[in-house]
Amino acid sequence: MSQATENERIALVMLVDDNDTDNFISKRIIEITKFAHRIEVKNSGKSALEYLEREKSNPENLPNIIFLDINMPIVDGFVFLFEFDMFPDEVKEKCRVVILSSSDNKKDIEKIVDNEHVVKFVTKPLSAQALNEIKQINLKDRMLKL
Repeated sequence: MSQATENERIALVMLVDDNDTDNFISKRIIEITKFAHRIEVKNSGKSALEYLEREKSNPENLPNIIFLDINMPIVDGFVFLFEFDMFPDEVKEKCRVVILSSSDNKKDIEKIVDNEHVVKFVTKPLSAQALNEIKQINLKDRMLKL
């Protein structure tokens, strides 16, 4: 399992999943691999949207990567992405969305990966290999903006 050096670590990631066990596992993998400095855990799409709304003018508290589950009650991944699209460009440009789901519904997967804010689809459980692939996407993305 490769570990990130200090300057390669993502500043802040957000886990959005209604399953506490999945959040615990994902958080531990992120900690063990030193993928991120900070981890914000939200147990619903609604609480994640509320957090983004509250912090939208405070860039250092906006997550660089949002790990989003598709299947959640009330505000699922699709509703989250619809609402997310209404945030200011500064929020949408900073926050990259990675779908982290156990869903194997091909129609759901096609629909969600076509969303402009989704950079990757990862099947649960989160792994060090998936984090490494996400890091490569994130670094490439940053280079394009320089």
